[in-house]
Amino acid sequence: MTITFKEPSPIGLLLLAIISVQFGSALAKSLFDDLGIWGIVSLRVSFSTAILFALWRLKWHSRILDNIQAIIAFGIVFAAMNSCFYAAIDRIPLGVAISLEFTGPLGLAILKSQRWLDGFWAILAGVGIVLLTPLSGSSVDGWVFCWLWQPGCFGALYILLSARVGQRLSGIEGLAWALAVSSALLLPIGIATAGSALLNPRLLAMGAGVAVLSTALPYSLEMVALRSLPIKVFGVMLSIEPTMGVVAGFLILGEKLSVRSLIACLLVSVAAAGAAKFQGPKATH
Repeated sequence: MTITFKEPSPIGLLLLAIISVQFGSALAKSLFDDLGIWGIVSLRVSFSTAILFALWRLKWHSRILDNIQAIIAFGIVFAAMNSCFYAAIDRIPLGVAISLEFTGPLGLAILKSQRWLDGFWAILAGVGIVLLTPLSGSSVDGWVFCWLWQPGCFGALYILLSARVGQRLSGIEGLAWALAVSSALLLPIGIATAGSALLNPRLLAMGAGVAVLSTALPYSLEMVALRSLPIKVFGVMLSIEPTMGVVAGFLILGEKLSVRSLIACLLVSVAAAGAAKFQGPKATH
């Protein structure tokens, strides 16, 4: 009797990656009181670096040096993007933060379009933002929007640098070396701010869990999924992140949102899905 295994569904892999990221963020937020923002972001990046290097058995070679400037820039952007996001979720519920963060790249994408349908998605997302502010029981002020719009901007740079590094280095190699740069930047800050708490075995284990859930597992799953998943489907799937953030925030952190906030998160998700699903044809040259 021969046992055969089916190829994993790319949509299933991507869904698992999305769930992993959001529960990783919720777990990270649960550690803020013990480690602070800098402590947990430094642990996440450092453990992620170690895990990826161990799993993929990465070694130094000449192409790393040839692309060192792009790798360093990639690492700086990754460190800044995650630090700003953690600073935001320290002040507002996870699902709300994910929704507001989505409006940055969504808005930039829509601004480049002249189609009326994209204007509709923009209005829908705008209604969601209005419903989220003011948010009862949280401090959604200028600082929060600053922290959230920066990951959106850094996210655009991240995509560009990821594509650039990915064209020159195979597999997940470029990301791993960029994470090594991020670790070199963030770990000294984490040690200075969290101090001896970083030596606590329980906190270290949970920090490793954050690294697995937030970086190592989802990025590996996305790499496999994107081999056969159209980019448009990928964009639509990502639109469920705000909803998954709400679920993770409730289950791990006990964050409860009002009906108004839940509707707002749903509107942003629908706008993101619509913009990705019905995006216009790419320009040809």
